[in-house]
Amino acid sequence: MLDRIRIVLIGTSHPGNIGGTARAMHNMGLADLALVSPRCETVTADSVSRASGADHLVNGARVVETLEQAVADCTLVVGASARSRTLPWPMITPRELGGRLPTELAGNDARVALVFGREDSGLTNAELQRCHAHVHIPTNPDFSSLNLAAAVQVLAYECRLAWLAGEPAEPEAPDQALANHQELEHYFAHLERTLVAIGFHDPATPRQLMARLRRFTLRARPERMELNILRGILSDTEKLAPRRDDEDRPGQ
Repeated sequence: MLDRIRIVLIGTSHPGNIGGTARAMHNMGLADLALVSPRCETVTADSVSRASGADHLVNGARVVETLEQAVADCTLVVGASARSRTLPWPMITPRELGGRLPTELAGNDARVALVFGREDSGLTNAELQRCHAHVHIPTNPDFSSLNLAAAVQVLAYECRLAWLAGEPAEPEAPDQALANHQELEHYFAHLERTLVAIGFHDPATPRQLMARLRRFTLRARPERMELNILRGILSDTEKLAPRRDDEDRPGQ
């Protein structure tokens, strides 16, 4: 899915913003970058430096003259807009954009373009009217201006979230084998013997102690290794416990 999402920058004036955009894209697994009539040299020391390891996207960016050329093969074009326009247009949030992507990219030939305008003036009305929808990042209204690369990062993040939601979960490491019935019974016998040895449990007045310990242990569904650890603790406890027959012997 991510390989069919294109980031389009129109009239970018600062090479560093191209590098920052490339970094934001690479962070989120996007790789298709198109530049429409950039107002600066695209590959400079600043753009490469700001790319921070994503300079292959800067070097591989497709440079075209018009928005139409940049999005000609796209089935959904979404323009990033920070301002309300006189003519109402479908407006979505970044989260809504991410939610639409799995459906929009279901077909093999489907491709989505996310279009960003100039640093100083954004997208023109004519450019916005060539988009199927507009996306608005709900920033602080008292300080709404976003750096170009930061805006790309927000939308690229939502794209990645949508992609991750559709990916099969990573297989978990196989659990250790659970203790079987026989092993649990041996453990309960060992536990009771140890509790008697240290004087914590009196079989003559059980007060449902072993029943409660059984319920607690069975609810936990212990693994075989965990049960072995518990039995090791019980064995060492038995060694340290005073022998009951010695305590009862006269003269001791």
